Amino acid sequence: MNRHRRWFGRLVIVMLIAICAACGNNNTGNGNNGNAAGNAGETKEGTTATVKERVISTSKGDITIPEDPQKVIGLSVVYPEFLYALGVTPIAVQNYHPDFPSYLKEPFKDTLKMGIAQTPNFEAILASEPDLIIAPEWWSDKDYDQLAKIAPTVLLPQRDNWRDELRDIGDVLGKKDQAEKIIQDLETKQADAKVKLDSLVGDETVMYMMIMAKEIVIYGENIDRGSFIHKQLGLTPVKEFPQTELSLSISLEKLPEYNPDHIIVQMDDETSEEVKSRYDQMTSSTLWKKMTAVENNHVYLMGGKEWFSLGMSPLADMNAIDDVVRAFENNNK
Repeated sequence: MNRHRRWFGRLVIVMLIAICAACGNNNTGNGNNGNAAGNAGETKEGTTATVKERVISTSKGDITIPEDPQKVIGLSVVYPEFLYALGVTPIAVQNYHPDFPSYLKEPFKDTLKMGIAQTPNFEAILASEPDLIIAPEWWSDKDYDQLAKIAPTVLLPQRDNWRDELRDIGDVLGKKDQAEKIIQDLETKQADAKVKLDSLVGDETVMYMMIMAKEIVIYGENIDRGSFIHKQLGLTPVKEFPQTELSLSISLEKLPEYNPDHIIVQMDDETSEEVKSRYDQMTSSTLWKKMTAVENNHVYLMGGKEWFSLGMSPLADMNAIDDVVRAFENNNK
């Protein structure tokens, strides 16, 4: 879509929002007027219904939000996972893969998929009639005014650790204690898995790689994904990986230089023909077949959508722990 069409689309959306506001049928606010989405104190039949509200402090000032929001949108590919972990099923989400990972497929069966773009899908958000929108400040600050016309919108700061993101959302929802319990439960599960994997693998080296459409990437222990594999689960990285790098784009010819005892392979998108072609090209090569992990049948294939949020979400990490432990257990039978 060219620049003029993009701006025209945004103009149509703004006009649509203005018309809805003028009609008074969706009298939403950004907190300055104290309203939640949908004229909070009134039902469709015109009878009054008390909706409890509370005021929270944000980077945009004090905002009035529902005390118990029922229709929440989290504008980030990982925010929906945080919401669900905290007991809130989002009504609409941004999605990278066509299908949800297995651990979200059933609970998100009625959740609207909005895809991913540089700007929010205002039309879909408006149609969803949310009573609360939660979005990362770094991505949604430029769109705040438009989002706030649809529903009370809370912008959250960028965090280096997903645990702090979860705490932020827990604070917004009044579920701080639940957020801490989720973090503690994951740490307990990680500790148990670390002991189990140590008994299965010991000091044998493990390399974690992703097959993408245009490249093959291997991850070190100082990036979210690599940290999960090597620090949280204690699997020993190859010594040859440079500690100054978070990840490396690597050619097939260079792979044997690392030659680990075990390889965890993730497909970026298992439905992509380009990804499948690159994977087939790699696994059919003589260089690959002569690697120690391949010769010993120590290669573990993981799906893209299942591990998409690895190292960035408690649900993804919990699911991946089960995958890794199961893979190494099956290999030792």
